[in-house]
Amino acid sequence: MKERNHELVEKISYNLSHDKIVEIPLSKLRRNPYQPRDYFDEAALKDLTQSISQHGVLQPIVVRETIKGYDIVVGERRYRASQLAGKDTVPAIVKSLTDEEMLELAIIENLQRENLKPLEEAKSYATMMKELNLKQQDVADRLGKSRSYIANVLRLLNLPPSVKSLINEEKLSSAHGRTLLGLEKKHQLNQVAQKIVKEGMSVRALEEYIKFLNANDHGKTRKARKSKPNFLVKHEYQLKEKYGTNIDISKTKKAGKISIEFNSEDEYKRIMELLLEE
Repeated sequence: MKERNHELVEKISYNLSHDKIVEIPLSKLRRNPYQPRDYFDEAALKDLTQSISQHGVLQPIVVRETIKGYDIVVGERRYRASQLAGKDTVPAIVKSLTDEEMLELAIIENLQRENLKPLEEAKSYATMMKELNLKQQDVADRLGKSRSYIANVLRLLNLPPSVKSLINEEKLSSAHGRTLLGLEKKHQLNQVAQKIVKEGMSVRALEEYIKFLNANDHGKTRKARKSKPNFLVKHEYQLKEKYGTNIDISKTKKAGKISIEFNSEDEYKRIMELLLEE
């Protein structure tokens, strides 16, 4: 719903001649509880701190008043830089917003920034789903994206912390992360991730390497792997891509079985949601 996004952004837009700007003590401010951004570029923050030290905060932040003080809606970088610059107060405009509007605005603002990290984006969507009780399709509709795009980004949250750190440090791409999730032996994830970094492995090379590892998983030889009918292998691959987890299809003369793997309660819920949407 792009129209909804526009309405929300309009609700916090301000005109210096109409909106009242007040000086709010930094001690009474707290970060937006729905802020998805975990990382702030230190060099950029340092530059902003120097600017605020010399010229002050040129653009007021936007806040929402609460019982405990004020929640920052837009302008956390300016707030942090003001702290580093030794300021006691910051210029702000107070807006009346619901929790839902706070959450959506924080996500919309951050998604518009080019340097938002993949895991921060994934966290944004997960937060929307949890806090607003939305499904993946609902999030996709609100943000003007496809459901498959949202699903693929969310898959990154299933990676172990060590691999997430490599993505945050930009040593691995989000495409590397999603490809790694196809590895059947999950305890090898960190080892394979380190191999990618060390060898500068491309995503395509990683796909082939994971196929090789999976083909030999659980004592299966390549020859035994090839004994499975091609159409089953094809369908396994298609389902793995769709659900973002390992799928095994077995078939006898009288019956067959499709096994779907999950490694956490959150992953189970994600898969069930996709299945129930069919």
